[in-house]
Amino acid sequence: MPELDDIITIVDEEGAEHDVVVFGVFDVEGKKYAVLAPLDEDEEADPDEECESEAFILRFDADEEGNEVMVEIDDEEWEKVKDKCMEEFDFFVEE
Repeated sequence: MPELDDIITIVDEEGAEHDVVVFGVFDVEGKKYAVLAPLDEDEEADPDEECESEAFILRFDADEEGNEVMVEIDDEEWEKVKDKCMEEFDFFVEE
């Protein structure tokens, strides 16, 4: 399982790879979730400039072979985890 501030590569449904930063991991009802944000791919961006990337949450799960994978959550699951997420991570703001 990734640790806080790890940079990991995730693969989306189309098979494209994306590097993301792990902002945190938390538990809700016995399941683990990760708060992730995409890395700024613009190498010429000013590092002192505030980043406005959107964070997102994925749930840890296991595939058919027992390997750890991260999966998207639906709106119903989001409603279950959002309060815990906002409690744990004060930077996370719901729009």
